[in-house]
Amino acid sequence: MSRDTSYDGDAPPAAASMADGAHLLGFSDEILLHILSHIPSTDLVLNVRRTCRKLAVLCLDKSLIHTVLLQKDYEASEDKVKQLVREIGREIQQLNMAGCYWLSGSTIEHVARCRGLVKVNLSGCRLTSLRLSKMLSVLQHLRSLAIDVSPGFDASQLSGECKATLSRVRELKQTLYTPSYGVVPCCTSLEKLLLYFEILDRTREGAILSGQLMVGQSNVPHYQNLRVFYARLAPGYINQEVVRLYLAVLSDRTPENLHAFLISVPGSFAESGATKNLLDSMARNVVLDALQLPKSWLNGSSLLQHMRFNNPFYFSFSRCTLSGGHLIQRVINGGKDLRSLASLNLSGCVHCLSPDSLLRKAEDDIDSGILETLVAACCNLRHLNLSAAHHHSSEGPGRHLCQLLARLRHLRSLSLPVCSVADSAPRADRAPAQPAMHAVPRGFGKKVRVGVQSCPGPFSSQAVPQPSSVFWSLLKNVPFLERLELIGSNFSSAMPRNEPAIRNSLPPCSRAQNVGDSEVAAIGQLAFLRHLTLAQLPSILTGSGLVSIGLQCQQLQSLSLANLGMMGKVVYMSALSDMLKHCKRLKDLRLEQPYFSANAQFFQALSQCSALQRLCLVSRSGTLQPEAVLAFMARCLHVVVCHMFTGESLTTCKSLQQSLLRSFQAERPALNVVIFPLLHEGLTDVIRDVPMVHLDEITLFKSRVAEEPPNLWW
Repeated sequence: MSRDTSYDGDAPPAAASMADGAHLLGFSDEILLHILSHIPSTDLVLNVRRTCRKLAVLCLDKSLIHTVLLQKDYEASEDKVKQLVREIGREIQQLNMAGCYWLSGSTIEHVARCRGLVKVNLSGCRLTSLRLSKMLSVLQHLRSLAIDVSPGFDASQLSGECKATLSRVRELKQTLYTPSYGVVPCCTSLEKLLLYFEILDRTREGAILSGQLMVGQSNVPHYQNLRVFYARLAPGYINQEVVRLYLAVLSDRTPENLHAFLISVPGSFAESGATKNLLDSMARNVVLDALQLPKSWLNGSSLLQHMRFNNPFYFSFSRCTLSGGHLIQRVINGGKDLRSLASLNLSGCVHCLSPDSLLRKAEDDIDSGILETLVAACCNLRHLNLSAAHHHSSEGPGRHLCQLLARLRHLRSLSLPVCSVADSAPRADRAPAQPAMHAVPRGFGKKVRVGVQSCPGPFSSQAVPQPSSVFWSLLKNVPFLERLELIGSNFSSAMPRNEPAIRNSLPPCSRAQNVGDSEVAAIGQLAFLRHLTLAQLPSILTGSGLVSIGLQCQQLQSLSLANLGMMGKVVYMSALSDMLKHCKRLKDLRLEQPYFSANAQFFQALSQCSALQRLCLVSRSGTLQPEAVLAFMARCLHVVVCHMFTGESLTTCKSLQQSLLRSFQAERPALNVVIFPLLHEGLTDVIRDVPMVHLDEITLFKSRVAEEPPNLWW
């Protein structure tokens, strides 16, 4: 008969064997609370609390149970969540269940037991309008809410008590999967409104959707108290059509207290009479500290000249044709002190570091004086995105982009085009680089770029970071960098959003040929690096620099590699295998590489990443070994996302997907498996079923530095 040791003494039984030695429970309560704060809430309350009397008390400390985070707690099963709510529901004030797509609607309904909730995030959860009404009717203290609005949502089903709760909500994040105002018309006290438009142009049956909303009584949003307006649109005309209806109200009367106005739109979004009125009204009546506008609203206009800013903390001019002259004159007023600016997104701004001339060619050098002025004015920048452009530095001491950015000692995240980190002149320790020309076939339909070295180079056996390189010097001066992206100026993922897979890609910038294994090895200096993206580096010869990163960047949690080395051959498989052996904290791995062979060697190495949770493989003409995938999933118990888009047949993909679900779904409730041919015409329909949290964070490739203002939500 087993003995219940739940409260057997003040220490676990193992403590008896630790006489005269230090014990964890010997630490002060303050230190123990800090340690316990890193344990998932379900484990903390349902397991750790039952080990001894002292932990039973500490685990119920208000600092630990007032805020409960279930987001990405993939082991939080239906029963665990219900039991957690039963035991501490009355104490919970903030609850984050974002992306808990695996929980049933009846389990989500248990949130209603947390009567003291002030803030709740239910984005990505199964929620009908009736279930939402039932929950919100009893959450009278709620002030912050995040939900999805899915097809079938009916605001007329919301009860009077629910609407009363919504009238007190001050912060709302709403993700729209159908044309609707959602609950916005009920939120009469809104101060912060975040809108994510994820509406598809067509239904599964192929019917074209209309953006015309069903306008009923009081179906007009209330913006009079609004301070923050944020809208992010997925590709598609219907998302633009719907957001215009939201903006129409703003154009009639711009809130006096508005201080952050941000609209993120892929592609073109034409100005209308209403949006012009809105911008004119904003220029006259509001002072902003955060701004992002569609590129077509800024291109060629004098809008920035009339906007007023007060201690701005976020600017995004992504994909705008903003010239360096305009950037200096209209944004930072010729070098005005902008020490308050924490985040700046200039991705795709091909002219932002050049004079006013729009005749600049991609291979032309940047004006280092413009960058120097920017760095001096924005000396406290923490997040900077300069990707998707050709920023080439001219020769001269202290004039290189890397040397100037090295002055930004507070940087925590940085995104750069690969060509921007190349030394101005070819180094003596590297063979002369030739431009990457068109690809030519070499057996079995594979392609190799003309001009790329195909024989071992000076760093093939061991990549040695060069202290003399400007990139090495930059990284030395920003030691606390947590996110780094090196993305080729011409890189485009083979898997875009809501479109068929891309079959061809543009060749890399010629200067990117001067960035290879030794530059990658220099990244090993970043001891605090958590997120790394490397895309379109044609001069990777062996990938040996990856080993340096694996050995030295022990905090690395997410890794995204795309199109490294020659496109017709995976040259870094051996180095990647060696790297993965050291990545004990790696949770997310995304690989995009043509002709990649996901074989037993690869999965054996990946199995040593004991913390791995999500894997996405995108490989045109790539192959996989089903037995190796199954063995890998059996060994890596925490993996809940397995996405593979390769050149395998539909039959092979479906068979493997069914085998994985049949083998592991029961013990991993959050398991999401998608195995599908990359170039199959049905890919877009398959992608639409992927939970948004995974689709947005790992399945699709994108730059994430300064993508949104810091601390936008939660």
